Amino acid sequence: MTSLIDVIFLLLLFFMLTSTFSNFGEVELSGSGAGQGAEASQLPPLFLRLGETDMSVNGDALALTSLVARLKGSDGAQVLVSVQAEVTAQRLTDVLVVMRAIPDLNVTILGGA
Repeated sequence: MTSLIDVIFLLLLFFMLTSTFSNFGEVELSGSGAGQGAEASQLPPLFLRLGETDMSVNGDALALTSLVARLKGSDGAQVLVSVQAEVTAQRLTDVLVVMRAIPDLNVTILGGA
């Protein structure tokens, strides 16, 4: 009969080999309260359509790496993010982390059906 320490060692080895350690991003979200007036921006709002593998800003397709360059100079602008049904939470988090580099950018995530 196998000793208890051998069984514990095998279980420990199994769980160590099958576990994955992921680095989760953290994005600060803030909701607007009722009755709060927003300052009107001089810039027109931008529309970002986020798909599973692609994205576009105002109809122009671009990659995630060129998003900051596209939004540069849009400080204080309103960005409306339309998330398609197949988009994962990690993909949305990646985009929000990239957009965090632009100061005073107002991001609104539109709800999907």
